Amino acid sequence: MPTISSHLEDPVKVNHALTSQSSKERIEWAVEHFGDKLVLTTSFGIQSAVMLHLATQVKADIPVIFIDTGYLFPQTYVFAEALTQRLNLNLRVYQPLMTPARQEALFGKRWEGDKEALTQYGIMNKVEPMNRALQEVGATAWLTGLRREQGSTRSDLEIVEKQNKTYKIYPIIDWNNRDIYQYLTQNELPYHPLWEEGYVSIGDWHSSSKLMPGMTEEETRFGGVKRECGLHELSGQADWQI
Repeated sequence: MPTISSHLEDPVKVNHALTSQSSKERIEWAVEHFGDKLVLTTSFGIQSAVMLHLATQVKADIPVIFIDTGYLFPQTYVFAEALTQRLNLNLRVYQPLMTPARQEALFGKRWEGDKEALTQYGIMNKVEPMNRALQEVGATAWLTGLRREQGSTRSDLEIVEKQNKTYKIYPIIDWNNRDIYQYLTQNELPYHPLWEEGYVSIGDWHSSSKLMPGMTEEETRFGGVKRECGLHELSGQADWQI
């Protein structure tokens, strides 16, 4: 693997160098540069087994952060348990500070509201728990399985970006659906159980729908109002200043 600067002052050079690397080599680079400050996040979604397997092949004990909103499909919890046992994941589960029942009593079903209501829902149920997780684990960088092919909000992402004070690395950013299928098949890994029922993207049960004729993948989330829950919303160019 070619030497890539250990410093991140020049994002163009870092991303250019990583472009020609394999996904495993990108993870190895992240482990080398961030060490114990590196985490992996997972939603235990449709294709999550790919990143979980890839990352743990490089660093078996990498902390795996899982945000449990309390609104996940029952199948997701079963899937999460099966993969945790099979891959011996160092799983760290984080939940919102307020229970679903309390939220609904005070704010109603925010997922049925407008874009602002969805934003507030995402902050309370996903962004705040994730920020708390990163702080408690002491992470400065995290691996995640976003891919450019998944939607317009991800089409221009680089391999390494920075969101606030945290570096984000997308090792499979340039993979397509065929790459995913081949990796899962070759390593005898499963899709999420709801894949067989027509789901291509899985999150909370109330904001995930099956892919119907004429729909894009991003339209299967939040009724097409928005693609991101807040965890991966970058405004403008990535900020590389710590």
